[in-house]
Amino acid sequence: MNWPISTFQNLTRKPLRKFLLVFSLCTLTIAGVIWACADSDDSDYSVFAPEYFVNKQYSPFFYSSYEIYYGQGYAESSNTRYNDIIVNEWDAHFNHQFSAASLKFLLLKATPGQVDSAYRKFTGALKTLPAKYPPINTGTISHKMLAAFYNYLKLAKSCESYTVNNEDYVWEKVTPKQASVNLEATLFNAYNKETDPFIKERLWFQTVRYYYFAGGSLNAKIVKAFEQFKTHFPKNLTWYRAWGYVAGYHYQQKNYALSNYLYSLCYDYTYKLKIPSFWSFHPQNETDWQATLKLAKTVDEKITLWHLLGAQYDEGRAIKEIVAINPKSEKLDLLLSRLINIREAGTVSIETPPVDSARKSRVNNRRLVESIALKNNTAKPYYWNLAAGYLNFLDSNYTAAGKFYTAARKQLPAGDKMLTAQSKLLDILLYVKTLKKIDATAEARLVEPLNWLANLRDDKIEITDLRFKNAVTDCTFAISKLYKKQGNLIKQLCFDNNYHEFYNDSTNVSSLINLLNKPVKTPFEQAMLRYYPVEVNDLYYHQAVMLTYRQETQKAITWIKKMKPDTTTFPGNPFNGRLVDCHDCDHAAPQKQKFTTMSFLQTLNAMETEIKDGKSIYRNAYLVANAYYNITYYGNARAFYEGDPVMPGAWSRYYYEDEEKMNEKLTSMRIAIIYYELARKNAATDEQRARCTFMLSKCALNEIYNDPEFKGADKFADIKASQPVTNAYYKYFAQLKEKYNNTAYYKEALKECGYFRIYADKK
Repeated sequence: MNWPISTFQNLTRKPLRKFLLVFSLCTLTIAGVIWACADSDDSDYSVFAPEYFVNKQYSPFFYSSYEIYYGQGYAESSNTRYNDIIVNEWDAHFNHQFSAASLKFLLLKATPGQVDSAYRKFTGALKTLPAKYPPINTGTISHKMLAAFYNYLKLAKSCESYTVNNEDYVWEKVTPKQASVNLEATLFNAYNKETDPFIKERLWFQTVRYYYFAGGSLNAKIVKAFEQFKTHFPKNLTWYRAWGYVAGYHYQQKNYALSNYLYSLCYDYTYKLKIPSFWSFHPQNETDWQATLKLAKTVDEKITLWHLLGAQYDEGRAIKEIVAINPKSEKLDLLLSRLINIREAGTVSIETPPVDSARKSRVNNRRLVESIALKNNTAKPYYWNLAAGYLNFLDSNYTAAGKFYTAARKQLPAGDKMLTAQSKLLDILLYVKTLKKIDATAEARLVEPLNWLANLRDDKIEITDLRFKNAVTDCTFAISKLYKKQGNLIKQLCFDNNYHEFYNDSTNVSSLINLLNKPVKTPFEQAMLRYYPVEVNDLYYHQAVMLTYRQETQKAITWIKKMKPDTTTFPGNPFNGRLVDCHDCDHAAPQKQKFTTMSFLQTLNAMETEIKDGKSIYRNAYLVANAYYNITYYGNARAFYEGDPVMPGAWSRYYYEDEEKMNEKLTSMRIAIIYYELARKNAATDEQRARCTFMLSKCALNEIYNDPEFKGADKFADIKASQPVTNAYYKYFAQLKEKYNNTAYYKEALKECGYFRIYADKK
């Protein structure tokens, strides 16, 4: 429908709108394809569902910071907005005798040339149509009706030269194409000759739209063309679409008051006109707005105007005005939902406290809603009481929130599952938020709400459109915070799965394992553990991992034996050492044995035992050193710690509060250095000693990278710029050059390691 909209209008109404103005035979007029552009998450914080309170026809205008129209990834193109309606209207006109596929093809897809071919086939001038055409079956439709249809369609297709724009998405306003001057007479002649009222009305629509696009002196004829024949046709969708062009013309002429008034009437006619009318409605200033209000002929028209203004600019002001006219108006519902959803989204999206003006607006809106709820004279008093309660909840006025919620519960329609669920969700949030401590009584009361929320989360129960996800997060966070304050670490962890430092203490983990293995759990424990995602089998693995990093491999094996089963398999041989780290190379290399966690630990433990017994110390120490190197971030066996669900991924260390402890486990070279030193001490040849020395240089460099204070040069390129880095491993490079320069390994290191080559060339 519409409307030329200025670039300024679109860009100032909401930021980051990507839109395309397009035109079509099947549209009211220029319409926008609006792409949702968002810089943040793809959802707003919300627990209050407008779907439960607002007529579905207003759903595109529910609040969303990341979509122009709620629930639509992009707004319906004006090339296609009315396609289904147009096809259905023609189908009814032909009494369903025209085959659906061929009718849809001719109306929506066929080019002017293809329509002409179909017409020539109809008249007998063409024997057959190309194979790509669908079969055109017209049943018992009269020759006269088909002739009128083809004549109209050929003319309508010629209008697409200026009404259809198939450009890609652009940021800038698309300049409308101008209609040909020669079409005016053609349209009038066709209109005057046509006798079928259905087609005649569409020719009138084409004529009105033609003047909109004609430009120049012809443009002004649009009003006369509409007014002269508007009483000849019923006020249906086609009629209002034509009126939309008249509104667009007045916008062009900067007669904004009249334009916005006409758009409001189109908006009210049908849900199919709501989006384009809403988009086109744009008062320029207060003076202009007051002029628009004066044009309203009825109170309902005035309410619609306030409704549109409120939904775009100021919900609070519009609510106040509409309530004064008719507190039972349906158009209040959308405004209240937007006021609530905007307020709750702002609760979490603004990191700093609101400025005084925003704070004042929030308070004023809350008080407005309270005053309306207290009068109890709206169409949905429960809606207003829930809203007043929730706005108080968001402002931490919990006593007032509870009073409004209580009033709402008494007013809820009997048997309404969704409204009952919405009320319950708000009650749960209020109860959890008002808890000062959690004792046995509180836990008993929390069992049912926690199970209900978990059932929603796990899809064990389904309540359409209930916005429960943020409520689950809020409740678990608040409960976890209380348990933290009370010093109950296990319950804190169950409700806050990001409490990773809990796992640094094996005693904590053992206590949690005992709880998970407890044969008879209390109802609260059962409900609580539904929020803990880690299984006992995974905790066994975690204990084994932590013990391995403490060199307690025998104890680690004990924990692995508890697992059912141990499924971690290393992609590379964890006992191999490589001159230059290349995980993919190690993983791709042929392997005589594939190590699981159990076989790895058993082999590692056997080697450590032989070292203690003085057996094959060089060989065992070197392999053990490789193993402890490889199970760090730098090695080929990251799978060892990545298999731990409470410590996932190489970079998980950054999510731990005690970062140093995690660095020690995942990146520390301490154990590897001990065993490389031991291997070198017990080496029998210079080749062996050279190998150990170079591996020690790698460990030394990694330790520098591990240092949180390290802010040196690019560790892969400009090593000259950071003396602390070079000093760390240069001492080993010096030993290689001074003592082992005659070894084959020395020559291999020169060839493979750029760092060593730079050192050797400069010394």
